[in-house]
Parts: sequence; C-alpha cells; structure tokens
Amino acid sequence: MPDSHITPQMLDLIGLELRSATSFPITDSDIRRWAIAVSYPEPAPRLFWDADYAAGTAADAGVVARAAGGFVGPEETLGLPAPATTAIINGGTEVEYGVRMRPGDVITSSTTLSEYKEREGRLGLMLFTTTKDTWTNQRGETVKTSRNTLIRY
Repeated sequence: MPDSHITPQMLDLIGLELRSATSFPITDSDIRRWAIAVSYPEPAPRLFWDADYAAGTAADAGVVARAAGGFVGPEETLGLPAPATTAIINGGTEVEYGVRMRPGDVITSSTTLSEYKEREGRLGLMLFTTTKDTWTNQRGETVKTSRNTLIRY
C-alpha cells in the first residue's frame, strides 16, 4: 500500500484549468423550459415564466445545495497518468448559487483542479480529488460555483 497517492507532479496541477465552455445567449424560452422541466409535475414558479414579475425581483439567489456528482480523470486531462488506484466512487457535489441567469446572458464555465486530500479508510488509503466549476456571466458576475469530489482507493 502506498504512503501517498499524491505525487509532486499532481500537486503542480492544482489550480490548472481542465476545461472551459461558453454558451449561446440565454433566451426567455430557455428559462421557461428549464423551469418546467425541474418543477414537473408541479407548475413552474412564476419567477421563471413571467418576465415582468421576474424583473421586479432580486437578482441573486445565495443558495447552497448538495447533489450527487463527480469528475473522473483530471490528471489524464492535464497530461499525467491517473494515480494507481483500483476503485472510483462519487464523493458528491456542493453548489453555491450567485446571481440569476437572465435572458441575453452569455455564460462561461471554467473547471479547475482544486484540491487533493487523503485519508485512511477500511479498504486502504483514499484519495479525495476536488474540482471546481465556476459559471460567470458576461458582466463577470458569478452565477454558480460547484465543487465535485471524486474518491479513489
């Protein structure tokens, strides 16, 4: 069993961008369809289908949520071999929401390798790898930040 899965080369990857993408401008229809999909079978909240009503509401959400998620293979994406582990499990996702997306917004997503940690478990040394995905709009405002943890052992 290794003393550590984390190599100096892996530590050099922290903070590097794994990928980025930029959306097309968001439309009223995109927002309505999203709200209908996530609210089903209940009706979508008025905030997401009534533009006049939405214009009179606060622009930020300030919500923290937890959901399932994960990311596989950041080392390989950045040109290093994956650590010598035999199992991969999802360690979860933590999401913090900032300003709401509005019609006309163009969203850019940037995912970076954020952190490595290790801990001894029943099955041996566990490697916790966290990536951070930040969404910003064209004004530079943060729309969403999510942290995805991958557990390997």
